[in-house]
Amino acid sequence: MTSPDPTPAGAAIAYGEADLRRAAEAGIRAPSLVNSQPWRFGLRDGAIEVRVDAERLLAADRAGWAARIACGAATYNARLALAGAGVPAVTDIYPILTDRSLVARLRAGAPRPPTYAEVELYAAVPRRYSNRGPFWPAPVPADVRRRLIDAARSQAAWLDLLVGATAIAGFSEIAHSADRVLRRDARYQAEIATWSHADQAPDGVPVSAGAPLAEPHDLLPQRLFNDRRRGQWHDYEPEPLVGILGVSGDRPADQVAAGQAMQKVLLTATAAGLDTSMISQPIEVPAAREQLRRSLRRAGFPQIAIRFGFGTPGHPTPRRDVPDVLA
Repeated sequence: MTSPDPTPAGAAIAYGEADLRRAAEAGIRAPSLVNSQPWRFGLRDGAIEVRVDAERLLAADRAGWAARIACGAATYNARLALAGAGVPAVTDIYPILTDRSLVARLRAGAPRPPTYAEVELYAAVPRRYSNRGPFWPAPVPADVRRRLIDAARSQAAWLDLLVGATAIAGFSEIAHSADRVLRRDARYQAEIATWSHADQAPDGVPVSAGAPLAEPHDLLPQRLFNDRRRGQWHDYEPEPLVGILGVSGDRPADQVAAGQAMQKVLLTATAAGLDTSMISQPIEVPAAREQLRRSLRRAGFPQIAIRFGFGTPGHPTPRRDVPDVLA
């Protein structure tokens, strides 16, 4: 799976160490399940490689789906950083077969100034983070919704925004059912708990960035990262805007591509002033995922659910230093 190659025939352009660092600085700002940051970046034969860091794989992610989604998001950030510097990349996505750790390879294309859209999205990279708290009930404008859908479509993915109380109630039932399955798995819960920190560790989720304790009337499930109760009048929005992002296939390469599409959607939302958080429980439980797919009446495969809205300023999660992610 390769993006169009803008390099003129016979041109010999290669990335260097400065490009690698620039790509990694943006790549580490991508989201990942419990902020596990399962990526590494390296330079080989003038191309930048994005790899799954085997030492940071979650036991809960047995099939590697979450790691590939995260590395796809990191790849998209790296692409933006390179385009912003005037050296856009030709991106090859690799199905993890012969080299199980290799996710994507970024080859240097023809130099050109960045587009306005690339500048806007690159500027959003350091401002994007998951806001797990309640959002205001104000609706997301129709033109912003269209931009989110177009962002997914531009990366060969689809984004279905759930409209109406019936659609939200159906998703809520599926999401809560999946969450109950995961909560009954003691090993899963123990691993999630190890990624919750009271201090500013370079990875994981600080307790300050976790959602407040769930209440029985909440429409959407939240992971337990702290024991903080919400204040009065701080309930979750009664009609959340939830989008389901998916792609046509479900091979490793498809999941990496979905990660790139997810990141473009998240950055588009950030640039438009929205807050976001991700709901992965219905994807992590196979039966729930199939139920979700059937409810959407889609031939493809849902890869992540995203909540959009306007929230109060939250708490970005920390990131490892760039030297720690260089191969």
